[in-house]
Amino acid sequence: MHRPFAIISIVSASLVLPGCADMSPSQRGTAVGAGTGAGLGAILGASTGGGGGKRTATGAVLGGAAGALVGNIWSSRMEQQKREMEQATQGTGVQVSQTQDNRLKLDIPSDISFDSNRSDIKPNFRPVLDKFGTSLVEHTNTNVTIVGHTDNTGSDAVNDPLSVNRAARTRDYLISRGAASNRFRIDGRGSHEPLVPNDNEANRAKNRRVEIYVAEQQATAQAPQQGQPQR
Repeated sequence: MHRPFAIISIVSASLVLPGCADMSPSQRGTAVGAGTGAGLGAILGASTGGGGGKRTATGAVLGGAAGALVGNIWSSRMEQQKREMEQATQGTGVQVSQTQDNRLKLDIPSDISFDSNRSDIKPNFRPVLDKFGTSLVEHTNTNVTIVGHTDNTGSDAVNDPLSVNRAARTRDYLISRGAASNRFRIDGRGSHEPLVPNDNEANRAKNRRVEIYVAEQQATAQAPQQGQPQR
């Protein structure tokens, strides 16, 4: 390891991590991004060769500036979406929360989303998606990740594609409500990430679920408005 990179990495971590405890979620995301960017910048500076410590330090500075624009923030818009979804899903069993990496998470259980071994959206899931779709149309600066899960009944050959299909059906429904298709990413985890042990029917039902994550990226939030000078 190059000595300048080792020094910069240690300094970046020592500056970012202790201060995070007293930061707001959005400030914490920015600080961690800046520290990570500084470390990446140091690697890039060292790998280009020549210039010695000056090139490495320059890479760290540039990387830190880029890192400050990477990651998610919890803006007033995200807080508004969270309140809207809490109201829309009250009494349905849907869990609405803010994740540690500043994403809005909707954890949707199987009793309102999908029947066992099916990817068809149940009728009582549609009002939740209708409200969520409206929120997405109103807040265009976010992107969405939808992850499907199954219980351990059946083989991976069945469960893995089933979990993807559940995520895809959820995405397609939201697109039909007016959300742009390029805002979505889907994934399926099959039975590989259970919430609870699959040792009884009640627990298996908890593991059959869809998780929806909404993220507002730091770069989006800090983009200058039209007509405003960039600094």
